[in-house]
Amino acid sequence: MLLFLSVPVPQPRPPGARTRAGAARVARWRRLRRQQLRRLRGLLRVLRGRPEAGTRRRGRMALCGQAAGAASLPSELIVHIFSFLPAPDRLRASASCSHWRECLFYPALWPQLRICLRVSLAEQPRLEFLMRKCGWFVRELRVEFAAENYLSGGGPGDGGGADTGTGGEEVEALQLSARWLEVLRTYLELVLCVLVSIRNNRNLQKFSLFGDISVLQQQGSLSNTYLSKVDPDGKKIKQIQQLFEEILSNSRQLKWLSCGFMLEIVTPTSLSSLSNAVANTMEHLSLLDNNIPGNSTLITAVELERFVNLHSLALDFCDFTAEMARVLTDSNHVPLQRLSLLVHNVSVMHKSLDNMPNDEHWKALSRKSTNLRVYIMAFDIKSEDMLKILKPSIPLERIHFDSYITCVSGAIVDLISRQYDKFLTHFILMNDVIDTSGFPDLSDNRNEDPLVLLAWRCTKLSLLAIHGYMVWAHNLIAIARLRGSDLKVLEVTEESIDFDQGELADQDVDPVHNLIEQVSLGLGQPWHAVMDIESLSVFTEPNRHFYREMQSFSEDI
Repeated sequence: MLLFLSVPVPQPRPPGARTRAGAARVARWRRLRRQQLRRLRGLLRVLRGRPEAGTRRRGRMALCGQAAGAASLPSELIVHIFSFLPAPDRLRASASCSHWRECLFYPALWPQLRICLRVSLAEQPRLEFLMRKCGWFVRELRVEFAAENYLSGGGPGDGGGADTGTGGEEVEALQLSARWLEVLRTYLELVLCVLVSIRNNRNLQKFSLFGDISVLQQQGSLSNTYLSKVDPDGKKIKQIQQLFEEILSNSRQLKWLSCGFMLEIVTPTSLSSLSNAVANTMEHLSLLDNNIPGNSTLITAVELERFVNLHSLALDFCDFTAEMARVLTDSNHVPLQRLSLLVHNVSVMHKSLDNMPNDEHWKALSRKSTNLRVYIMAFDIKSEDMLKILKPSIPLERIHFDSYITCVSGAIVDLISRQYDKFLTHFILMNDVIDTSGFPDLSDNRNEDPLVLLAWRCTKLSLLAIHGYMVWAHNLIAIARLRGSDLKVLEVTEESIDFDQGELADQDVDPVHNLIEQVSLGLGQPWHAVMDIESLSVFTEPNRHFYREMQSFSEDI
């Protein structure tokens, strides 16, 4: 026989409840607890903007009263409330009182800080305030600089539309308007503000800087003449470089370092400031700068040997040598998974392609890193140089062509579709060459259009963007049908699309309407051509587009 005995379990009593004094303390504690909960409920109703009819007055008193006001809430509770709010609501809520404002910049609330700044004097006080509050503790800092009125400026010597003549770069530099000189001067001040604020931050784990000052470089690379007007003795540039090296030397947890197109902030000796402990644990490294003179490089193969834990790397293609490829295949290095390479005509002119990896190096690198994927962006590279660069064994996943002088040939597109059909997912073709004869036709003198063959062969293709090259309407329909819903993004500018005479002669069918309908059916989603090329950041800001794509490409591991 089984007997089930019910034994009462004594309930735990609050601390100090065994005596009368303890019972009084417990009662007082419970009363204060109920008051705090009532205040918190009223406060949350006000923050949500939906106070009940019977609690409007009590909620207002909770915010404004002295004895039972918002300032009486513990800081930990306010920070906990802030943690559930998005950044804009968090800023608005901090205006309630000074106590809440003090809690706004609690380190736990701002582990990441991503700032996109116009290079203007109006941004400086706001940046100084934000960096003064967060610079000493932020763990991930990403800052992007962009010249104000970058798209509408026209050029350094555009004041009043006067023609600067053909006197060369020196004459153009002397005729720089005061407006662009002020942009460069402000840019240096903003960079100094950022670097000074984080110089002693030992908790920094991710640090990314991007400087889009192309408006000052559109007539060529930024020469010493420009800098001499703003920084005659070079003290600010030297101070910026020293601060950057100081940040690297003080870092203890840095895992991600990215510096793209920043004006002379990184030097060939900057990485030597990193301790071996930090270099050995670094996971991402990105160093891109077209202003390094001569054959100088920002990182050497010997320096790369310290970075044994790299998962992603972004460099100028001319800096990525065969010796670097050999270092990355060493057994003490973890397999590299993302490699972004920038091929710029300025670098190709001043540096040699003789030291680049050959096909055997790429095979060895692919064997070491079976998940390796490569992203290449080419600025104004001649077809003969691209034929040297595009080795068959490169696991190329993304490629972006941007042309101002030299157009991409149909042979290059055909080569890409044949060699990288197993990997290619993104293909971008941009052309801004001014040619009165019209856009180049990649299918000229060919039986099949190279873009159609690309869509047919590359079964993983998910993004295709084209501007400045002639795309026949029937070929565009074929591309949509071949790739179907797998082609997530198809961006073709209206001015790049052309129709053959047979389609135009058919009076019963509107060719434009038919194109939109057929492409939409092929993709399985509504589609239309890009009407305004200025709306495409990949066209208007290629440097920024590459930098952001490189960041997301490297993070997507």
